[in-house]
Amino acid sequence: PVTTYLHSFIGNFDGKFEALDLAELTKKQPWWRKLFGQESGPSAEKYSVATQLVIGGVTGWCTGFVFQKVGKLAATAVGGGFFLLQLANHTGYIKVDWQRVEKDMKKAKEQLKIRKNKQIPTEVKSKAEEVVSFVKKNVLVTGGFFGGFLLGMAS
Repeated sequence: PVTTYLHSFIGNFDGKFEALDLAELTKKQPWWRKLFGQESGPSAEKYSVATQLVIGGVTGWCTGFVFQKVGKLAATAVGGGFFLLQLANHTGYIKVDWQRVEKDMKKAKEQLKIRKNKQIPTEVKSKAEEVVSFVKKNVLVTGGFFGGFLLGMAS
């Protein structure tokens, strides 16, 4: 196969160039860079309305389906663990110090009240702004994803 080379200016301009093999470079790039390019701006500029809705819907359905299955598994594990602890407590294998549990719960409530009064960190604000910007630029994909997610959770 024909290999394409890109000559780039590296270092000082003394006439020496380094050859960059684009075929090797693209092999090392993640799949999403190959699909969307370096700057994957709004999908509205690249795909039709139907394609955007299908992409969002399918990815949303897959995410919702997995989320539902993992959620059920986690709920079963937590509920089963709680049931086993109650059974062990009832049969006398373990003894729960309820006064200590109550004291720890009060302490946790106070910690939550203190954290609630603090301001949101700037990292969280910047990430939230990025998400809002993405949603505004990709309304169709986001809407398809949300609808697919709900369908995935229902199936």
